[in-house]
Amino acid sequence: MANPSLPHDHGQPIEKQLESMPKEEEFQTVSDIFKLLCDGSRIRIFWVLCHCEECVINLAALVGMSSPAVSHHLRQLKSSGLIISRREGKEVYYKAADTEQAQLLHKMIEKMVEISCPAD
Repeated sequence: MANPSLPHDHGQPIEKQLESMPKEEEFQTVSDIFKLLCDGSRIRIFWVLCHCEECVINLAALVGMSSPAVSHHLRQLKSSGLIISRREGKEVYYKAADTEQAQLLHKMIEKMVEISCPAD
C-alpha cells in the first residue's frame, strides 16, 4: 500500500508503518472466517474435529443434531478451508485442516471458553 498523506501527523508509529499494512483482501479473509463462526453449533463441530476424525452420523450424535444440519455446517467449514475430508468406501470422514488458521482458531476457542484438549 502506498503511504497515504495523512491530514494530521500525530507522530504515532502506525503512521510510519502504513506501507506494511495488509491488503484489504487479507482483512476480508479474516472477516469471512469470523462470519462463519457466528453459530455456536458450527464452532462446537469444528472443536470436535480438532480432536478426532469423524463421519457425519457420529458427529450428529456427538453434538445432538440431525445429520442434515451437521452436513450443512460441514459444507461451510470445508469451503472455508478449516476442515478437510476423505472418503473411505461410502463413508466420508472429516477432521480439522492442518493449517495455521485452523490451529489458531482451535486455540482461540479453548482460551475463550477456558476448556482444554482431551489429550492435555
